[in-house]
Amino acid sequence: MTGQSSFDYLIVGAGFAGSVLAERLAKVGKRVLLIDRRPHVGGNAYDEIDAAGVLIHRYGPHIFHTNSDEVVAYLSQFTSWRPYEHRVLASVKGGLLAPIPINRTTLNLLYGANLETDEEAEAFLKRRAEPVARIETSEDVVVSAVGRELYETFFRGYTRKQWGIDPSQLDKSVTARVPTRTNLDDRYFTDKFQAMPAAGYTRMFERMLDHPGITVELGVDFAEVCDRVRFDELIFTGPIDEYFDHRFGRLPYRSLRFEHATLDQAWLQPVAVINHPDEAVSYTRVTEYKHLTGQSAPKTSVTYEHPCDEGDPYYPIPRPENQALFKRYEALALATPGVRFVGRLATYRYYNMDQVVGQALATFRRMQRLET
Repeated sequence: MTGQSSFDYLIVGAGFAGSVLAERLAKVGKRVLLIDRRPHVGGNAYDEIDAAGVLIHRYGPHIFHTNSDEVVAYLSQFTSWRPYEHRVLASVKGGLLAPIPINRTTLNLLYGANLETDEEAEAFLKRRAEPVARIETSEDVVVSAVGRELYETFFRGYTRKQWGIDPSQLDKSVTARVPTRTNLDDRYFTDKFQAMPAAGYTRMFERMLDHPGITVELGVDFAEVCDRVRFDELIFTGPIDEYFDHRFGRLPYRSLRFEHATLDQAWLQPVAVINHPDEAVSYTRVTEYKHLTGQSAPKTSVTYEHPCDEGDPYYPIPRPENQALFKRYEALALATPGVRFVGRLATYRYYNMDQVVGQALATFRRMQRLET
């Protein structure tokens, strides 16, 4: 590409936020350059066939679920779907596999309780719940709902490994996302639409970006591209603090190290994901991908997740001082003309995939209104 290349939009980041906006803008006649420093599209949702012929997720399991008809209709232009309801077990008390989120089956397994109704399970949990005068932390949320024993069995060790911080020091929003059930529903999610892209996420992204108005450049950095192309507007989906050269310091993230393995056996575990709350185990969860994809293969491929401080930014750490730092960057962003900040990293928030798609579609609608 020469220095004379000119585009209506330069979009930094080829994950959900950047790719959805590239597709929408190209559809209305805009010329878009979409770049990513990684050598592939799809962001963290990128999947690929490994040496064993199994479709794996390079950056850990991505399970699609949503209540948004708009998001389903949009993505269905680029993929067909394989129905899939996600189930997770936790390995506790020396290897007992119990459903998580906690449900009536979990309680019966752990305590031999023989609870037969929702009401009995609710009363059982109430007897164990410990009153907390003011719910402020993740520990408060769980202890007040299910008591200290279940908190220590399922949550404390897992949270300490995942975040590198004790739940007593973490914002209540971290565990507020995790429900506790009194029925026998063992699905991890309860959204009305739960499915996996039939040919994988990468294929869905490739179809999304297959438009003559979109130029995709991979393995390139924003700074080098800026020097050799002209563009009217910028959409930035990378870390907001990075855009501003970490002027106020780095926004803290928790990262992950993925240990991928192929095992010479057909299956390893009964469900796609098993959580390991025990702090003596270095990883937080193990994913077996054939459960997600429905593939048949003589070998099985799995991923062990090891949380860490250094590496790609995955999870914003929800503490008040971090949010205050983000607000300083957000004020800079709002005062920067010609640049839109969209997506997880640019808004320092943990979004599910459908939420990022929804945010990108809403951003496009606002841009269209401004043009009319």
